[in-house]
Amino acid sequence: TGLLYDGAALDAAWDLVKGWTAEERRALHVEVPRRALHTPFRSGTVADLAREVLDIAFAGLKARGQRDRYGEDERHFLDALFSILEYGRTPAEEQIEAYYGRWQESVDPLFTEKAY
Repeated sequence: TGLLYDGAALDAAWDLVKGWTAEERRALHVEVPRRALHTPFRSGTVADLAREVLDIAFAGLKARGQRDRYGEDERHFLDALFSILEYGRTPAEEQIEAYYGRWQESVDPLFTEKAY
């Protein structure tokens, strides 16, 4: 929403990706599932790219100005994503670590630990 419903944010997102080559997009497609935020990309990492995208989305949501009944805008929905970037690990990485660690290579604990 922060990228698509604000013209300036949409333009900024397009500016960010429009110069990517087919080879770069292919490399991201292959490497991000393996290396997540640590995937090298151009002069940085996917974490750096994600930070730029989140900053654009944050600005887009601010500009959109949609408020809930408490007067809060939609930017708080990005908090979890900013936290992942700050921590430097994705939920998938944490679950893989648990699988090989405390879950002893069983997926059964996933259904109890992650159930709503």
